[in-house]
Amino acid sequence: MTTVLPLWFEIGSMVLLVGILIVDLLLIIKRPHVPSMREASLWVGFYVLLALIFAGVLFLLGDVQHGSEFLAGWLTEYSLSIDNLFVFVLILASFKVPKAYQQRALMVGIVLALIFRGLFILAGAALIERFIWIFFIFGAWLIWTAWQQIRHDEDAEQGDSWVIRQVKKVVPISEQYDGGHMRTVVNGKRMWTPFILVFISLGTTDLLFALDSIPAIFGITQSPFIVFTANVFALMGLRQLYFLLGGLLDKLEYLKYGIAAILAFIGVKLILHALHENEVSFINGGEPVHVPEISTWMSLGFIVTAMIVATVASLIKMRRDAAISGEKLHLGAREDN
Repeated sequence: MTTVLPLWFEIGSMVLLVGILIVDLLLIIKRPHVPSMREASLWVGFYVLLALIFAGVLFLLGDVQHGSEFLAGWLTEYSLSIDNLFVFVLILASFKVPKAYQQRALMVGIVLALIFRGLFILAGAALIERFIWIFFIFGAWLIWTAWQQIRHDEDAEQGDSWVIRQVKKVVPISEQYDGGHMRTVVNGKRMWTPFILVFISLGTTDLLFALDSIPAIFGITQSPFIVFTANVFALMGLRQLYFLLGGLLDKLEYLKYGIAAILAFIGVKLILHALHENEVSFINGGEPVHVPEISTWMSLGFIVTAMIVATVASLIKMRRDAAISGEKLHLGAREDN
């Protein structure tokens, strides 16, 4: 049974989440550093615990449907955010961002992701309210994205994007970083530091990922509040996860297949939901058979199973490869260059 969430809860939750993000950002600005594995672990654990507490409160309020939808949505967005993190790693490495300022760059990327996803959530909610058939488009898009995820060609990612090339043509950019500053002076001339390119790259990446993540979670819930909070909780702690996982990210070879399976599953769920809502039925021996819907709990089970199978399979392959090469498997935080 779905209940209407109290207004005080929705407003209080939003204020609390924004407050935590602001404090997190201020800490980075005040003390730029490379977090230790212990620090990163504590922060990631804190944000995961916070998400589970939020889900628990929803269940305590008697809103079982929104509680289960939040869990499924949060796990989906978390898995997609980890995929986003893969690209962040490539961007930071490509622009040789100093270790001490990588947290700041990651936080800017996360804030931009929240802004873009917030705008997409408002647009998506408005479209769904007026045009239920939009689910057909969302579903087809996710299935196509899942296929692209599987056949992803890493070589195609190399080199500057079109946007970055255009920016370099018109904006004076220094060759070196100047601490964490966006602007610097070179031979008496005011110039932008490479941070401007990093932030533009992160922003365009966030925009592209929002095209996948928002339709994915709308396949689980149509509540804008649950959609937004699931996205916020998924993105919080992402920068600490970057330092916690370290070099493990690019070794989780089968993770992309788990994410692709989730996207394809939700794509099918969206299409079935659209058929159900439009009261489409098929004729079977003269009797109409209405299109069934996939439950939230079934979605949650599939998402968890897909991520566990993909992660375990990746770790098993890592151990086998390490055994063959005679190397010791190391799972730890990133080491300084």
